[in-house]
Amino acid sequence: MGRLLYECGRLDEKTRQANERGSVKAGKSSFSWAWGLDGTTEERERGITMDIALESLSTPHRQITVLDAPGHKDFIPNMISGASQADCALLVVDSATGEFEAGFERGGQTREHLILVRSLGVAQVIVAINKLDQVEWSQVRYEEICEHLRPFLVQTGFNLSKAMFIPVGAIQGVNLASREGEYSRMLCEWYNGPTLVDLLDQLEPPARDIVAPLRIPVSNVFRTQGSSIAISGRLCGGVVQVGEKLRVLPGDEITVVKSIGIEGELKPWAASGANVTLSLTGIDPIQLGIGSVLCIPGELVPIVVRFTARVIVFDIQVPITSGASVELFHQSKDLPATITRLLSTLDRASGKPIKNHPRVLTKGTSAEVEIALRATSVGVLPRGIPLEPFSANKDMGRILIRRGGETIAAGIVLDIKE
Repeated sequence: MGRLLYECGRLDEKTRQANERGSVKAGKSSFSWAWGLDGTTEERERGITMDIALESLSTPHRQITVLDAPGHKDFIPNMISGASQADCALLVVDSATGEFEAGFERGGQTREHLILVRSLGVAQVIVAINKLDQVEWSQVRYEEICEHLRPFLVQTGFNLSKAMFIPVGAIQGVNLASREGEYSRMLCEWYNGPTLVDLLDQLEPPARDIVAPLRIPVSNVFRTQGSSIAISGRLCGGVVQVGEKLRVLPGDEITVVKSIGIEGELKPWAASGANVTLSLTGIDPIQLGIGSVLCIPGELVPIVVRFTARVIVFDIQVPITSGASVELFHQSKDLPATITRLLSTLDRASGKPIKNHPRVLTKGTSAEVEIALRATSVGVLPRGIPLEPFSANKDMGRILIRRGGETIAAGIVLDIKE
């Protein structure tokens, strides 16, 4: 992503040279471009992306907000937080011999990332097949990777008409914004299609529900340089304006919007779909947390402890049983939960019940289940989370279920239990 930002003019030459010098000094010269987005000391020392980095770039017809998400399995919760704010996905695949296979085999991160982004509602994906220079720009290798990925994309729920593939060599900048220069010569012998920037320019912006009740799930809380409290997140409905009073849930705190930032610029208002930074006044920061939701005082989001959901079970080895302890992911929040009841298995095409109260759920099953939050300590009742049925708000009604470091199911909220 660092090289793409450079090609689009979003990373200046001075910063690029500073990153190059710093990465060489740290003994990680091959990570110099990654330093364009990996800004923390720990990320640079370890050579991996750990948290979400936000940037922006422009194409001839699109203004694009980039959420650079971690790929390492240890930071999947952060990846889920980023994917829950995304409209489209850019998956970068390593084409080096053995590297693609390692990511695509069962349990590999290429598979899990595609499953996660589709489960979170992302329908458009660009697959950038990178490091082709390491296989001598082999068209055979490129086509081999495409042939492996296409059926899996269909299986995961993507429509191939909304999935695009492109060969790139990011280190040399080949086919990112252009195919000029000596490095591009071998690729040009067999490829004359669009560049990555061309494909980004073709992405279809989704419809925005600006008349829905305002919902702003909080993905980060921090202090600005002026010591004001600020939050970042993506509007999942409605419109927010400077000076507006908002309710913070869970809790009963009221705060006022002091300023609204979008891609580093102050704006008087923001609408559904925008990734925003809100500076807030009149609130104690202890009342704000990742997973909190801001809304209009008269249009509150429900606080939920128990609900029913329709889920699809992924490629798991251990079946899901009633009473199973799991991790529930919703927006940027993850918390312990229990699958309290297996209500029915469903026909994946029609959604009609096949069997009521099954004993177990195996891989590939579609089912209706009841889920309840678990207390984090003995004798303490679980605190509810802001959640809505999928029918009321699609973004607020999607969930992921993980167990033992593996994503085992995903689905949508059907009904909220009192």
